[in-house]
Amino acid sequence: MGMFSPDSAFMRGLSAMIDAIWINLLLIVTSLPVITVGAAMTAAHDAGRKSLEARGHVTSNFFDSFKRNFVQSTILWAPFAVTGLALVYAWVVLQFTPLLIVKIAFSVIWYIGWLWVWALQARFENTVSGTLKNAIVIGISRIGLTVVMAVIDALMAALVVASWFLMPEGLFLLVLFGYGTLIMLHTPLLERGMAAWL
Repeated sequence: MGMFSPDSAFMRGLSAMIDAIWINLLLIVTSLPVITVGAAMTAAHDAGRKSLEARGHVTSNFFDSFKRNFVQSTILWAPFAVTGLALVYAWVVLQFTPLLIVKIAFSVIWYIGWLWVWALQARFENTVSGTLKNAIVIGISRIGLTVVMAVIDALMAALVVASWFLMPEGLFLLVLFGYGTLIMLHTPLLERGMAAWL
């Protein structure tokens, strides 16, 4: 058999890498209208999970999920967009030391919600408020998994910064792999965190 066998770890890894790139490109294109970011994130999580499970084709899985989850994902996206902009404003403009703890606390809650909410929307039927609440509760109750995902994100951010300063020509590859790669790396952790409800 060998490393080029379709079932080898090398070929499965290569296939997952190609799928991550394609999911990233689909995510970028479908997020361009901005209002569609929530649906695109949900579809990317759904397509990433099904890719790792070797179920169907990435493109059809992505667009099926995008259409199916469009309304609810768009409603979920609204509070993340508004609070995300408010947090950016607070960090850039409101430079008051007494607000530091509040800004950190709200930023951590926002980030935990962001990590979990799209996978939950892709996986479960629930109300908008139920999905938001579950994203925070599961993210905190599975804090070990949340921290591992945060470390993965931090390593990717560090790689981008290092490439910017040391090897700018490498930025193209990082953009190409982008958030699709993070989703593929997060998916096994998200699935493990949600296993009790599957």
